[in-house]
Amino acid sequence: MSRGRNTTVVTEFILLGFSDHPELRTFLYVLFLVIYLVTVTWNLGLSSLIKISPHLQIPMYFFLRHLSFTDMGFSSTVIPKMLSDFFKEQTTISFMGCVTQYFVFSGFGLTECCILAAMAYDRYAAICTPLLYTTVMSPSVCRKMVVAAYMGGFLSGLTQTGLLYQQDFCGPNVIHHFFCDLRPLLALSCSDTSTTQVVAFVVGVIIGMMSVLVVLLSYGYITVAVLMIRSARGRYKTFATCASHLTCVILYYGSGFFVYMRLNSSYSESRDKVVSLFYSMLIPMVNPLIYSLRNREILDTLKRLKEKKVVVLFQCLSPF
Repeated sequence: MSRGRNTTVVTEFILLGFSDHPELRTFLYVLFLVIYLVTVTWNLGLSSLIKISPHLQIPMYFFLRHLSFTDMGFSSTVIPKMLSDFFKEQTTISFMGCVTQYFVFSGFGLTECCILAAMAYDRYAAICTPLLYTTVMSPSVCRKMVVAAYMGGFLSGLTQTGLLYQQDFCGPNVIHHFFCDLRPLLALSCSDTSTTQVVAFVVGVIIGMMSVLVVLLSYGYITVAVLMIRSARGRYKTFATCASHLTCVILYYGSGFFVYMRLNSSYSESRDKVVSLFYSMLIPMVNPLIYSLRNREILDTLKRLKEKKVVVLFQCLSPF
């Protein structure tokens, strides 16, 4: 800490992380390391598969590539820092490092909300307006939607971070969390946090609620269109194309709203830490698995690549 204007100014924070469970330290380190490696491997693999396969060059997989990217960014903002500090006696992070971590984390998190909404709109366009689908979801439109998602997410994160940067931290500097999140930081501020909390809530409502509204409206129209299909097989096949996306939406929005859209009176450090683990580590890991296991096109592409690799290997080994 340093002193200025007769006030003690915090220059670094102490992240408690999981230090309250020293007996589980080795187990948790190995667990989180495996989760992170699997997350990066699966998301990079899915993104690469979509990029190189001509069969997957449609809007749904274009958005899925960016979902994989935001998932990797989401996890990489938190897990590597946490793992590097796991066996240190005292884990510290500078004030600027803490604010930067929150900015990147919130930027990717809010961007993912927008991308999930864009994916819901894509499913609506494919099912409800199939004749206009190629026009409504043209490559240029998809690119604009993704750019808008990133701009909206990171500009919203920048707004929250700017207000957080203006807060005075002059008292305790111990964060009861494994990364720099908004609620634990505001709990340490010695200045009025009401404006920051209101702005954070409004940003959450605008990005979160608007994204949810797009998802709900899209799936409302999809449900009506599916119910109009006469054959049960046709209804199942049509709605099955949305199952993976719906699963990801429920997991992500449910955990995010539980942490960020509650009143301060219901705030619990230990409970929010567990939920934060869920949406910052587990969801980015399982998202590519959900899309891969339930998607016949991806499974067929993997099968073709596997067969092609076998043929290429046979040709390399053949003397003729």
